[in-house]
Order: sequence, then C-alpha cells, then structure tokens
Amino acid sequence: MRLGAHQSIAGGFQTAVRLAEEDGCEALQVFTKVANQWKEPTVSPAQAAPFRAGVERLGLQPVLSHVSYLVNLCSEDPAIRERSVDSLARELRRCEVLGIPYVVLHPGAHKGQGPATGIAQVAAGLDAAFARADAGGRVGARVLLETTAGQGTALGRTFEELAAILAAARCARRLAVCFDTCHALAAGYDWTTAKGYAEVFRALDAALGLDRLLAFHLNDSKKGVASRVDRHAWIGDGVIGLEPFRRLVRDRRFARTPGVLEIPPAGEDRGYRENLARLRALA
Repeated sequence: MRLGAHQSIAGGFQTAVRLAEEDGCEALQVFTKVANQWKEPTVSPAQAAPFRAGVERLGLQPVLSHVSYLVNLCSEDPAIRERSVDSLARELRRCEVLGIPYVVLHPGAHKGQGPATGIAQVAAGLDAAFARADAGGRVGARVLLETTAGQGTALGRTFEELAAILAAARCARRLAVCFDTCHALAAGYDWTTAKGYAEVFRALDAALGLDRLLAFHLNDSKKGVASRVDRHAWIGDGVIGLEPFRRLVRDRRFARTPGVLEIPPAGEDRGYRENLARLRALA
C-alpha cells in the first residue's frame, strides 16, 4: 500500500507537498478549496505548476482531492442540490489543472426523502457534474464514493447502496470507491478478525468489484462496530487496534493502492509521521 496523509494547503498547494515530504508520504490527499465554504476558487496552470512539480519529484502518486463537506447531491433542497452539482463540477475542473486523478466524495444525506430517492438524486447529480465539468474539455479524474458510517440519513453505509448509485449513474465508468476503515467498522462491517476481514472484502467484491476499490482512508475508530458514529482515532489507539491494519497493509491486492490518514491532531502534533511509522512497522 502507498501510505500517505491528508495535508493542508494553507499558504498554497505547495504547502501540502512540503508537509508530505516532511512526514514521509508516498500518497497525498488535499482539499482544493476551503472545505466548509461554498466559495469556488479557480486554479491557473501557473498556480498548479509548483504543486505538480513537487508531486512528480516526490513520486506522490496517486493524489486525491476531498470534496467540500457542504456538497450534498441528495439534499431535500433543490437549491442545495444545484449548488452541489456546480461545486463538484468546479472541483473536477480544478483537479484537471492540478493533475489530481481521484476525487473523493461523501455520497450525501437524503434528509428524510428515503434511500431510493437519495440514490437517484446522487446518480443524477454525478451525471450532471461530469457533464458540466466536461464542457471545458473532458476531465480525467474519477470520483471515488466514500464508504460512510451511516450517521443520520447518510448514504453509503452499505456496499449495496454504493452499488445502486453506480447502477443508476450514466457516468458509472468514471466512478469508483474509497474504503474508510473507521467508517466501515461503524457502519457494521467488522473487519477486525481474519474471518471478518475476508468476509468484508468478499462482500465488497461481490457488490462493487475490487477493481473499483481505488483508495483507503486509514483511521482507527473511537466507536465500536455498528455504532454508526464517525469518530477517528490514531492507528492502534482505537477499537480496531493494530492487527487488522497489519492484515490490510500486507494485503498484496492493495500493494499499489493509496491509503491516506485522516486522524485527529494531538495538540500541535498532527500525528502523521508517528502514524505512518506505526503502519510501516506492520507492513
């Protein structure tokens, strides 16, 4: 597995490259904008050039972006759905300029409309976002639907919900999956034992195909199996523990797959260097 972390772009995209180098990352995830604002900046080729050069120099491949937390393609509010489509389209355009091939997206929360309606809206929103992004020239990035803990009305708790989105989307060939280790446990997928590990990835393969599993978010969990509560922890410090991560980072099926940390900081310590060391000690 290509191990890395989600890094800040405060001060410019080159900040993420510098932090990735300091932490010893092999893969990288970034926000391409402020994650909790609708403001949509543009990125020029000149602005992207130092980032692209740094990524190439360090061999940080593949790079992932994470879509804004505000985006909800299945909101009950049509205005929010439209704004979300526009935001995702602009994200895809920014990633085209930055050379980022994977865009990680939370499927969204249906807000009481029901899963079937939400799934249809997410699929339609993805199709619309790609069509809008392609108006400036076909974009190369793929959208990775992230597995979720299933808090509230969030979609993506089950592999079958993600599969239903893929089945309903015309752009399905441009979609894939990001497996969050904390979210999966909280959703009810107990991958902490050898038997459970095999069963979970067998189920994922049956529903989605392992060829669609293109990235991991590597997080321990503060909450237990099927809690449906999303609380990340440092590797080995949560209820998952070290042994399941040993199994994962040694799995040859994922030898070239990026696995990025999204752990909470401990005061001033972002914790990435320490947690990458823990994972590498298991490999």
